[in-house]
Amino acid sequence: MSNHTDLPSNHEDNTNHMTENTDASLIKDIDNTLKTQQDDSLVELNHDDAIEDFFAQTAPTHFNDGFKTGYVAIVGRPNVGKSTLMNHLLGQKLSITSRKPQTTRHRIHGILSNNEMQAVFVDTPGIHRNEVRAINERMNKAAVSALVDVDLVLFVVDSDQWRDDDLLVLQKLGDTNLTVVLVINKADTLKDKGTLLPLIETFSDSFDFADIVPVSALKNQNLNRLQEVIASHLPVAAPIYDTEQITDRSERFLASEIIREKIMRSSGDEVPYDLTVQIDGFKDEPAHTDPKTGRPRKACTFIDATIYVERSGQKAIVIGDKGQRIKQVGMDARKDMELLFDKKIMLTLWVKVKRGWSDDERALTSLGY
Repeated sequence: MSNHTDLPSNHEDNTNHMTENTDASLIKDIDNTLKTQQDDSLVELNHDDAIEDFFAQTAPTHFNDGFKTGYVAIVGRPNVGKSTLMNHLLGQKLSITSRKPQTTRHRIHGILSNNEMQAVFVDTPGIHRNEVRAINERMNKAAVSALVDVDLVLFVVDSDQWRDDDLLVLQKLGDTNLTVVLVINKADTLKDKGTLLPLIETFSDSFDFADIVPVSALKNQNLNRLQEVIASHLPVAAPIYDTEQITDRSERFLASEIIREKIMRSSGDEVPYDLTVQIDGFKDEPAHTDPKTGRPRKACTFIDATIYVERSGQKAIVIGDKGQRIKQVGMDARKDMELLFDKKIMLTLWVKVKRGWSDDERALTSLGY
């Protein structure tokens, strides 16, 4: 068991890639090829807007005539960049990410508001075939249920990897009457732009997409064009949420997700998906004078969290040699929380074994799945 409070921040910043300036020439080449080899239904890309800084966006103080509002589901197989795409569209790290598939386990709403529209993005777990345990079944159900009552679907695929689970997602979309935009992510990684065309043809033959937009979510390439496409398919309506709001999830939920992300990132392949995080305490303390010392104390939020794993060996891995790993997890998580919540955080972490939780329906319910 490990207990760490008021951990010092480190220099890791998991959002530093969101301001990276990169060359978008490859996506331009892809666009040129698409316009010459595809029919007129493909969208002409506006690359002049694609390099704009998404962090400069502010909430609107008024709404234009014809203001658009709607729910936008982001779906796809695991590990194609759905969460990264939503984070970069928002200009805010909201949904956790890692290189491991099935990092996202819950539906998360991210709210983007500007003068033209309010898009409520629904980030979903990756749809996959192997429902080995109860948690996998629940993740698939969460992803599919996100398609109910949305106005638009972004179907995200990887530009250079085609798998059977992509077809599985497409089949589920085919059972609906929803408007679907194909988003081809990681287009910047293609060395040969010609390899993209067979992929587009395969999808186009299988589904009547409203638009097809190649992007690089990680490098912020062509995301302005994607925003324009999204707005064009949303209905005219007043905003659903306050324009300052970025999510409908609680700070408790976001805190648990941040902790889980740090463990997944730090443990590599040593700890599988047999872990979850439960927030035991979340207390806001206002600025005050310490009655014992008479010194002023800044406002602070005290968070107590328990990390559950399924086996004692996994507990040892999460804690690390002499507690170094769990200490680093606490440092990294606290730093991200303070950036997201804009306040001082005191974080205490515990690690406990809860055998078989990921295949136990009652345990999953109690843990918020």
